Amino acid sequence: MATAPQHVTLASMSRDVAAWVDEVAQLTQPKKIYWCDGSDAEFVALERELVADKQLLPLDSRSFPGCVLSRSDPSDVARVEHLTFVCTRNKEDAGPNNHWIAPQEAHRQMDALFAGCMQGRTLYVVPYCMGPLDSPFSRCGVEITDSAYVVLNMQIMTRMGRAALERIARDGAFVKGLHSTGDLDPKRRFIMHFPEELSIKSFGSGYGGNALLGKKCHALRIASWQARTEGWLAEHMLIVGIENPQGEIYYLACAFPSACGKTNLAMLIPPASYQGWKVWTVGDDIAWLHPGKDGRLYAINPESGYFGVVPGTNAKTNRNAFEMIHKDTIFTNVGLTADNQPWWEGLTEGTPVTDWQGRPYNRAISPAAQPNSRFTVSAKQNPSYSKLADAPGGVPISAIIFGGRRRALAPLVYQARNWLHGVLMGAGVASETTAAATDAVGVVRRDPMAMKPFAGYNFGDYWAHWINVGAKLKFPPQIFHVNWFRQDHAGKYLWPGYGENLRVLRWIIDRCNGKASARDTAIGHLPNSHDLDLQGLEISGAALEELLAVNPLLWQEEFAGIDKYLAEFGERVPQSLKTELSQALQRVHSSQV
Repeated sequence: MATAPQHVTLASMSRDVAAWVDEVAQLTQPKKIYWCDGSDAEFVALERELVADKQLLPLDSRSFPGCVLSRSDPSDVARVEHLTFVCTRNKEDAGPNNHWIAPQEAHRQMDALFAGCMQGRTLYVVPYCMGPLDSPFSRCGVEITDSAYVVLNMQIMTRMGRAALERIARDGAFVKGLHSTGDLDPKRRFIMHFPEELSIKSFGSGYGGNALLGKKCHALRIASWQARTEGWLAEHMLIVGIENPQGEIYYLACAFPSACGKTNLAMLIPPASYQGWKVWTVGDDIAWLHPGKDGRLYAINPESGYFGVVPGTNAKTNRNAFEMIHKDTIFTNVGLTADNQPWWEGLTEGTPVTDWQGRPYNRAISPAAQPNSRFTVSAKQNPSYSKLADAPGGVPISAIIFGGRRRALAPLVYQARNWLHGVLMGAGVASETTAAATDAVGVVRRDPMAMKPFAGYNFGDYWAHWINVGAKLKFPPQIFHVNWFRQDHAGKYLWPGYGENLRVLRWIIDRCNGKASARDTAIGHLPNSHDLDLQGLEISGAALEELLAVNPLLWQEEFAGIDKYLAEFGERVPQSLKTELSQALQRVHSSQV
């Protein structure tokens, strides 16, 4: 793709960006430099080049118009957390929750990998904005990459191109992200974050979580550091609006570890009995939360697209997601049918003939779709897309909800007593492993605020920042915990989940408005059985009793486990959080008397 005169204009928009591009070009030695303008014409031209080069495969134009398939190297199909580092001058600032290398050494290692790595390749300059272009809450970055696949995905996932570069020129600040696929050698694959410098270096991977630097790298690891400095929160949370029949909309920010129903909740479809209720998706993965002048907390979704896991997606599990990926979607590592339609595990129709590596499909050898296969699609294609996803001021958050997968411990829903108790609730978030995933059942894995892989600094400091943000809010969101996965002694789920979860969200909203009652327990406020709207739902009294039960002995073990986990962060853990945990344990002891 030749450099057109308009790209000279792009280069002149920001001297700082242009100087950095020149510096990187000297190091990487590309064949040519291309400044991305983010236009539709550019997207089409790049896609055609990749199709001609057989790096993308067009899919059936009748059933999946505008859709293409990308296949990645079999060694490069997921995030590499063990090769992901936070490089701060002081090791303790990165914390035990991150792998650490001193910045000087990290730069030395990465620059040796980048030296000459783009010879014969195009260096793409990708200016982007995380969040609405005109929002004061948004932050900008520039990714330099040698992957056209990355460029296409970044155009879907961010506000990318000329307008973003214009904002960078006005703001005078941006996050620097340098990426190269290198030779895809797993032994030469690293993702380094330099939060004190607001920069990222990623080498040796083309997978989205490692290569789309605006996503986890910028929007969470670097942004969480920016947020602490500037007084806001960058969180691994969906943002969903719940509209009642009266037309009132309440916005919730929800954090869930993987395999806990996050995407399904973001695109929840009300049950048939909830006539007149609507659900609006603001975001499915990341929330930037800012204190507003009115004392409330406001959220924006920094992304403009979805980079979702495909397997398990169908009309029953997530109808909205299923519908939106039938056009203008980039599929990565799915199988194919004989008529060139994408296929993945979870579909009820079609028969795969080719697996995700392009081999003849043989279930005994490989699944049709790689378990972490993905779709990249514009958020505006979601039938439940909220237009307020583009609102510069964001949406006001009524409640923050944490969730995990617990078989016997956590009730269906409970409410924190106050903000500090809610921070403890979030710090203790955990899920139990399943046999299908780990060959070990019930192993508890802590994932505070669902941010374990993504917090860009010490968790002790992170919890302190949460406490500080809450203290500045006149009307802080109420904090809740949900658990859709409680089971009976036979291993049967007690709660139907999916659309029926709206019944729980309704109680949460009513609690925020002072319209619903609750009973006080040792762990927080729980609904009485009559507080939940169960009309039209077939659930036994015994099952409901079990869903809302609190077992003091199990909670003693749980709080002891949280105490042990917090101890890993030593003196960085706020004393107020330790005191809150001590009081929670005392309440559980007292409940047995």
